[in-house]
Amino acid sequence: MLRTHRLHDFEIYASMWADETVTRYIGGQPFSREVAWTRFLRYAGHWPVMGFGFWAIEEKEAGRFIGEAGFHELRRELEPAIEGTPEMGWTLVPDVHGKGYASEALAAIIQWGEDYFARQDFVCLIDHGNLASIRLARKLGFSKETDTAYHGTPLGIYRRLVNTESASCLPSR
Repeated sequence: MLRTHRLHDFEIYASMWADETVTRYIGGQPFSREVAWTRFLRYAGHWPVMGFGFWAIEEKEAGRFIGEAGFHELRRELEPAIEGTPEMGWTLVPDVHGKGYASEALAAIIQWGEDYFARQDFVCLIDHGNLASIRLARKLGFSKETDTAYHGTPLGIYRRLVNTESASCLPSR
């Protein structure tokens, strides 16, 4: 289930971002509680300022926070620039990796984004070693556009074009 972040999510959220499995391909170092809090507030603030943001992902059966996914505009100092293009991201707690939650959540978010962003292309940045995220991005219609580096980390910029045939691979609702 996709929903807004809630204050009571923060303990699991901070634990998720402190986990080396989660941060291995996102900065490479576990986040402190303080950095996790700043990130938590950044995503809450995206909605009223930008009109879009990240959703918390809740496991229906257990009713617990298991991750987040959505769109952001981080104004990254990056070449080539991606500013102004909706950037997707996703992160889940390690014990639900490989269970299809990210695929299901991202398919729904892409459908929402196609309406909200008037069928604009989307991008995502993925560390070259993050093969699971690369496979998921490709499944959802993204293809590698170019290589870049962000804060010294080599990444691929993946783009999902509007009206591509790959959009038909989205799970039906």
